Amino acid sequence: MRKKRILFLSEGFGTGHTQAAHALASGMKKLHPHLQCRVIELGNFLNPTVGPWILSAYRKTVSTTPAIIGMFYRNKYDKSLNRLTQLALHRIFYTHAAQVLSQLKPDIIICTHPIPNSVISRLKRQGVDVPLITLITDYDVHGTWVNPEVNQYLVSSPRVKNLLLERGVASHHIKMTGIPVHPDFWERGNRDQLRAEFNLKSQPTVLVMGGGWGLAFKRDFLVQLTSWADHIQLIFCVGSNLKLLDKMKENPIFDHPNITLLGYSSQINKLMDVSDLLITKPGGMTCTEGLIKGIPMIFYEAIPGQEEQNSLFFVNRGFAETLHSTVLNRWFKRLTTDYEEVVAERNNKKSTESYLQPCCCAQTVVDMLKMESLEQPREWTITP
Repeated sequence: MRKKRILFLSEGFGTGHTQAAHALASGMKKLHPHLQCRVIELGNFLNPTVGPWILSAYRKTVSTTPAIIGMFYRNKYDKSLNRLTQLALHRIFYTHAAQVLSQLKPDIIICTHPIPNSVISRLKRQGVDVPLITLITDYDVHGTWVNPEVNQYLVSSPRVKNLLLERGVASHHIKMTGIPVHPDFWERGNRDQLRAEFNLKSQPTVLVMGGGWGLAFKRDFLVQLTSWADHIQLIFCVGSNLKLLDKMKENPIFDHPNITLLGYSSQINKLMDVSDLLITKPGGMTCTEGLIKGIPMIFYEAIPGQEEQNSLFFVNRGFAETLHSTVLNRWFKRLTTDYEEVVAERNNKKSTESYLQPCCCAQTVVDMLKMESLEQPREWTITP
């Protein structure tokens, strides 16, 4: 019998969408090693000249004028991509998408970004007969995710499920699975061994993450953080922003034996295990990884749009707090005066909701493949 082929399609607008695709693929292969999984960022794959240029422009906009991103997000919140936009995407990027599908012959397609999700939906309208699963990678759902050709939605929370129901998606086309995390996050590591691996002391440790793109931190925030370095170890992980990393290495406020500066790291799972507090932007993937690891979180500078909604979900559920000076000082005082209590609280914190279990999403899709339970979508309408 031929092995099942799963094609994951994403885009590089932020690192979380593709990261979610790789996480789900790895989780499915861990549970069912004989699956064949392939992850592609469709725009870069089909147009390696124009694709990176568009991503670079988007990244610059996020870094310099994030309010513009928020404006577009809110103005188009309840609308799918219109037919003209879909046609333009096809002509610029995806004229060969059907050929790619014909060559790879996937048994199922899983999209982790709205754009390839729209492209595959259009191809299905034109006769491509491949089941389409859409994995929504935040704790909100923009209208661009919604297409009637989607066979199954995998969603992060009850709120996202309810938003899809309000937009006309039938309940049996929605599964609440949580956002997938890589199997490296499914178990917690030995903290003593990890401290030795990272050359850290046995004392309170705070991990500060700037997102996959390494968005810059404000100076006042950095000064406040580093003022605690005599009592708390600080690990700064600034992603792919090498210019920022070089500037931090040259700045004397970071010249302290309790401060570690890192660029992009493939060991975030270990860094979360060895740390006692995570300060981060509320990206969907990082929030979920922190939740699975049980680490307390403080969010700063959410990008307007989906990150704001991610922040609201976690703060309202008591999983995180938003950053301001009193919150930061309160946490740092707790870490220095009540450290054992903080550690005990984390060790005793366990989620009871099945959709927040680390392997839930991967197990759900594997079970769907085994049962061949994907139906063709029925008629339903999109709320304009």
